[in-house]
Amino acid sequence: MVTVDEVRKAQRAEGTATIMAIGTANPPNVYDQSSYPDTYFRMTNTEHMTQVKNKMQRICDKSTIKKRYTYTTEEVMKENLNINSYRAPSLDTRQDMAATLIPELGKEAVTKAIEEWGQPNSWVLIYLLTESCMLYQQGCNGGGTVLRIAKDLAENNKGACVLIVCTEITLVGFHCPTETDVDLLVSHSLFSDGSAALIVGADLIPGVENPIFELISTAPTLVPNSVGAICGSIREHGLTFHIGKEVPDLISNHIENRLIEVFHPLVRKNSTEDGLKTTGEGSEWGVLFGFGPGLTIETLVLHSVSIA
Repeated sequence: MVTVDEVRKAQRAEGTATIMAIGTANPPNVYDQSSYPDTYFRMTNTEHMTQVKNKMQRICDKSTIKKRYTYTTEEVMKENLNINSYRAPSLDTRQDMAATLIPELGKEAVTKAIEEWGQPNSWVLIYLLTESCMLYQQGCNGGGTVLRIAKDLAENNKGACVLIVCTEITLVGFHCPTETDVDLLVSHSLFSDGSAALIVGADLIPGVENPIFELISTAPTLVPNSVGAICGSIREHGLTFHIGKEVPDLISNHIENRLIEVFHPLVRKNSTEDGLKTTGEGSEWGVLFGFGPGLTIETLVLHSVSIA
């Protein structure tokens, strides 16, 4: 008689969930962060709001962001006046545009990830396109959430490969500025458009599949007494954000371990170009944090791979 333990062992992979490929994509429109307030106030016909513009300029200057990619342009605003009018009903317009742009951008990122994975198209049909799990409106911690789910799927389903696609389109939450809505300035200074695709699996085929990062452990945390610190709402006039001024303190007070390295799709390319020994810019261990509504903190421990 077969035991439960034998059944569960047969179902599970023996190895650790590992990122095997990463692909990214951005819209063609790119703006310099340092001059983005000029662009934003021009496209929204609010250049007369000089004090508000100066406030946004200070936020952009302190953001450490260098450039931003977006589908939101002056042409789009001229063609969709309801989006460019504060709190005007426009959700259908925004959603119709997003329904086209999100799959296009996601497809580009997926194509790059599959090319980096390097396996035949027949493998894609067999290993990647059999089951799906959809997550919507996850917030800024969404990348950590899907990696946590991918780890569970890869390690608990023998032979499985998991294709992750995360896409951000800020057009759904684009609004013209006002004298009082500081949350709007913050969100428009920090967020832009892009897509990332990753392929995750366990029990890699030696010499065929190449590891980038191993996903050692994952843990979501809901910070106590943080209700309303970060939140978003879908309204007839689009998506609205609130990011409370208490958020930095809430985060710093609930992270015990120092952030070893920031995870970025380009990190292993920099490592190779700079002659470093691992995909983690020379470091063996790293931590990926994701912060989002809740206040939620996603924590992932990553192990880099030797490339020396």
